[in-house]
Amino acid sequence: MAPQVAQNKDDAATRFDRHAEKLSLLPCHEENERVSATTAAQALFVTPQDPVIETANGGRLPAVPLIEAQILNKLKSEAEGRPFDVGPAAISDTEEEHLKHAGAGKLRQNKALEGTTLEHESSSQSTEPEAPLGSAIPPSRTNPLFPPLPLYGPPTFMRNVHCNLFRCSSFILSLGFLAVIVLGSAFTSIPLMFRHIGLRLIGKDPSTHRPFHNEEKRRKRARGEAVNAWKQRRRRRNSMDQAGDDSEEGDISQGDGYIPTEGGDDPLICDVGYYARRVGLDIEEFRVQTEDGFIIQLWHVFNPKEYSPVSDEMRRHHEPVVFPEKHTENGRIHGASGAQYRDGNRRYPVLLVHGLLQSSGAYCCNDEDSFAFFLCKSGFDVWLGNNRCGFDPQHQMLGYSDPRMWAWNIRQMGVMDLPALISRVLSETGFPKLGLVCHSQGTTETFVALAKEQRPDLGTKISVFCALAPAAYAGPLIGKMYFKFMRIISPGMFRVFFGIHAFIPFMMTMHSLLPGKLYGALGYRVFSFLFNWTDDRWEQDLRDRMFQFAPVYVSAESMRWWLGRECFAKQRCILATREEGQLEDEEDDDDDLPFACKSSRHTSSDDLSRDAVEARGRTAWYDAQVPPMAFWIAGSDDLVDGRRLLRRFERGREPHVRLVHSKIIEEYEHLDVIWAMDAIEKVGKEVREVVWKTASKESRDLCRVPVDCEDVELD
Repeated sequence: MAPQVAQNKDDAATRFDRHAEKLSLLPCHEENERVSATTAAQALFVTPQDPVIETANGGRLPAVPLIEAQILNKLKSEAEGRPFDVGPAAISDTEEEHLKHAGAGKLRQNKALEGTTLEHESSSQSTEPEAPLGSAIPPSRTNPLFPPLPLYGPPTFMRNVHCNLFRCSSFILSLGFLAVIVLGSAFTSIPLMFRHIGLRLIGKDPSTHRPFHNEEKRRKRARGEAVNAWKQRRRRRNSMDQAGDDSEEGDISQGDGYIPTEGGDDPLICDVGYYARRVGLDIEEFRVQTEDGFIIQLWHVFNPKEYSPVSDEMRRHHEPVVFPEKHTENGRIHGASGAQYRDGNRRYPVLLVHGLLQSSGAYCCNDEDSFAFFLCKSGFDVWLGNNRCGFDPQHQMLGYSDPRMWAWNIRQMGVMDLPALISRVLSETGFPKLGLVCHSQGTTETFVALAKEQRPDLGTKISVFCALAPAAYAGPLIGKMYFKFMRIISPGMFRVFFGIHAFIPFMMTMHSLLPGKLYGALGYRVFSFLFNWTDDRWEQDLRDRMFQFAPVYVSAESMRWWLGRECFAKQRCILATREEGQLEDEEDDDDDLPFACKSSRHTSSDDLSRDAVEARGRTAWYDAQVPPMAFWIAGSDDLVDGRRLLRRFERGREPHVRLVHSKIIEEYEHLDVIWAMDAIEKVGKEVREVVWKTASKESRDLCRVPVDCEDVELD
């Protein structure tokens, strides 16, 4: 009996080594210290659907298909002589062999879609991230929305050949696609150009139609006066230095007590710190490690008169663990903000997350009316989160050219990036919760992360989720010809066209080569053509600055999730299939008459019968851990359908969600919620009030009262 057990363990160890090789950082055919240290040791489950690989040296490799992780851990248990969890959904040896030969993802997807279960599966599936491996099985209805990512093994000669072929084909074809878009934007700009020239020739100002024309002229004059004053002050200071005069010259305050440390002509640079210093603030950069090993950027906005930047060592990334034990208590004493602010005068933390193809610099390019600067000067502790790769793609173990660096989509951003950012902010501030403000794609990753089938416990760390132009349902723009092309090609052809690495990286190359003004103008024309935006409500003199922070590096897989034939573009929703959406529409058509006279500003689930609410709640995306939510919807947004999302909440489909504020701004387009000249008046001040009224009493007692929030009561 004992020899048989030993033989079984040896066989399992051999199979484990063979399976671990394709999940390791490097091929294992050579024996050396680095290969041994980076060999796959086990799969760790961040969520029931998101395993990551831990290597022998404690490193992390990004998400792998679920079944590959299960097999790895099963073989590891057998090799060590430990029983593998035979609870719900354990893998049988027969299925393991079938999965290896027939394709794991297809088998599991087919079984899930047919409503069948794996051997031993029961209704007691665990949805906890720390659940045993055998219990960590994803609910089947998420499969059509989040199909498995491709598995790329360690680099071999053939894999490198394949990668280079994809890079060559995608460089040529995606460049052709981009050229068509640029030419299309140029062609559609011709009528506007002739109209502009015609008005100039007859002595008329072509900008008089703009809704804030007079205010734009006033701000332009004020900005010119500030530039001249800054230059004069610099000249006087240089003269005093040459004359040996050590007397101090008074600094130029903006009238709000904040003293700019940068000024003069705007050089149009991609530097949020520079634009913060122009309004008397500053920014320090933290590095954050996600649970799958990506290193992402977190920017902290602060007032230099009351906060001193921390050391480089304090700002480096920590271990890939979120919400470590006693992170709140330790943050209150040792955190960057926690150690510098005192009880009663602390700033309540707010995290801002950006949209698709942007960075959080989008919140910093409107001078005093920048969202980040407004909230900071209002009295909040403002942090700007950036998703993986961004301007500086980094991973703990992977390099830029490795396709595993780019095997991620919206779910990884939601369940990996967002918790890592929130955890770091709470660890640096010492608060148990924060206010979360997101725009566009930032709202999508939050909606996904909070879903009861993804990472619902994250809701306990958020006091309120403020969604600006929330992106949950597709708008009519998804049917445009150039988007339809990306939807009709197969996943294989999508990779031939756009590669398996970054999505059209040539855009970032042009960002580094072109002058800021030319790049800003070109960026606006292209994005305006693609997404049907106008700059009518933006301050025109700042428009080129706005496009210095976009686009950024994103994965081709992420864009395939948005625009490919399988996911968002097909389902037209982030958390429901097209069929489920059609059922919702039918229900709403039946309800139209009784809802015709209801206000669009408040949740109306109370108007439904209890039975109707319970019936609709069975398809709810969220459970009781979800935080309060607030929506600011752009009424003229063609990119996403915010009204449909609001209708979902109003009509009782999310019984656990408390909608504390909702507003439709009819004249706003997708980016107006952060860039319009009146965005602070129509959105920013309301966000400030909502964040403060939803903060807990204990947190409010520790914090200073934000500007103009003295009369805001606890919600």
